[in-house]
Amino acid sequence: MPAAKGKKGKSAEKAAGRSPARAPGKAAARTVARRADFGAPIDAFFEEQPEHLRAILVELRRLVEEAAPDAQSSIKWGMPWFSVGGRMFCSLGGHKAHVNLILAGPPEIFRDPGGLLSGTGSTGRHLKIASLDELPREAVRGWLRTAAALAKEG
Repeated sequence: MPAAKGKKGKSAEKAAGRSPARAPGKAAARTVARRADFGAPIDAFFEEQPEHLRAILVELRRLVEEAAPDAQSSIKWGMPWFSVGGRMFCSLGGHKAHVNLILAGPPEIFRDPGGLLSGTGSTGRHLKIASLDELPREAVRGWLRTAAALAKEG
């Protein structure tokens, strides 16, 4: 039986502070506020990082810009995202003890004979790096070129 409707169409459950009953399989609509930094330039992100991670992030940014000189960058979801042709192809994430290079695209397009990439999701892979010495520059260049080319294809 449907919930009783009160004034202005609110259900009794909602008026009482409870979630209204939903049809099975229906997700609740969620309102998420846009982050204040969404779309901002990425320079501040690098400046805010601890020195030991900043060196890794700066080098990754250089490799991204080398692989896709026409890439645009901005902050999305609190981290730098890079896109070409309006399509995102990679992101850089700074964590407490490591950095992530996130590559957008089907995981199978990123050739990884060394098994360095993580993630089994359908939308990409990531490389976790704790020191600049362990950064596999040649592999990263190849992955970035692959991700950028996929984004350009649309």
